[in-house]
Amino acid sequence: MSRPIRVLHVITRMIVGGAQENTMLSCALIDRERFPSDLLCGPQTGSEGELHTETRARGVPLLIEPTLVREVDPPKDLLALWRLYRFMRAGKYDVVHMHSSKAGILGRVAARLAGVRAVVHTAHGWPFTRQQSGLGRQLDIALEKMCAPLCDTIVVVAEPDRVDGLRLGIGRAGQYRLIRSGIEIEGYRDVALTRAEARRRIGVPEDAFVFGTVGRLSPQKAPLDLLAGFERVAARRPEAHLVLVGDGPLRGDVEARAAAAGLTARVHLLGLRRDVADLQRAFDVFALASRWEGLPRVFPQAMAAGLPIVATRVAGAPDAVVPGETGWLVAVGDSEDLARRMLALAEDPPLARRMGQAGLARVEEFSARRMVDQLAELYQELATRNGNAS
Repeated sequence: MSRPIRVLHVITRMIVGGAQENTMLSCALIDRERFPSDLLCGPQTGSEGELHTETRARGVPLLIEPTLVREVDPPKDLLALWRLYRFMRAGKYDVVHMHSSKAGILGRVAARLAGVRAVVHTAHGWPFTRQQSGLGRQLDIALEKMCAPLCDTIVVVAEPDRVDGLRLGIGRAGQYRLIRSGIEIEGYRDVALTRAEARRRIGVPEDAFVFGTVGRLSPQKAPLDLLAGFERVAARRPEAHLVLVGDGPLRGDVEARAAAAGLTARVHLLGLRRDVADLQRAFDVFALASRWEGLPRVFPQAMAAGLPIVATRVAGAPDAVVPGETGWLVAVGDSEDLARRMLALAEDPPLARRMGQAGLARVEEFSARRMVDQLAELYQELATRNGNAS
């Protein structure tokens, strides 16, 4: 019998977010006898929630590296590189798997310096975007091109990320592996809470038509674009309500715009919550107006809840949403078209339900179990190829 393949995952922060939940589940659900996995991250800062508690509760060894921070800080970054190198060298890991941009850069360099034989990096959406321009974008692309040869495999969570990466000269075609970011489907599909109970919990009328979203109130998620679309819908449909689950720097702007539009009673800001699966029972439609994404994990979560999706056509969206079948996709920043698609579902609830059921029928493609099975296959393949397993 071959010996266990020891894996270290490295990510900059374990806040409440898609990349972080992906990383936690990758460690928690994989066969731990075959692939014992540690998780190393930077310190908890800010008000974006934390997954440290849940990660440890799932039995995952969580290690904190205080010098690994999101902000660019050359002295601290050099110290983080040194400390990561020493940790990886001492740990004798067979596979080191990086997540997120900052950890991906420092971690890949440290892993190669430490002599780690199998190095993996997941691009949960590239750090640069199509909307980005100037020196910042060029620097991000240059760093990804520089670090690509330092890893054996570049995992992408959506096919457009592979296409964009190769188009920009990041790595070789043979390095790429598509492994979709998985969710625990049962937790979103098999919810005991009734629709009426969920609506009472958040103060939404039982006969309302509810558009809901989950995500940070940040420029990336563009909640003001979503609110602009909802304003048009609200003018036509007095029973329409909008629920936003999440928090972030734009919360004050969202509150002010809702008040200015006279919609305070119909726009519900719930803040950071960990009972998203229950809250989604109150929704009729899931809506997302993001400016950029990899593959938003909230899409399969909504699909598992039987919700149709109206969203912007960000990188991974076409991988999850089939226009006209499971929902609709609109151009980034087009609040008018977003409103048109939202209104069409508000005016035809049976269509919304049919689209939601069509999404539920194909959600198994995004299961966490499938994700960890694919990761296990990748780790075994790399360990065998590089002589780590015996």
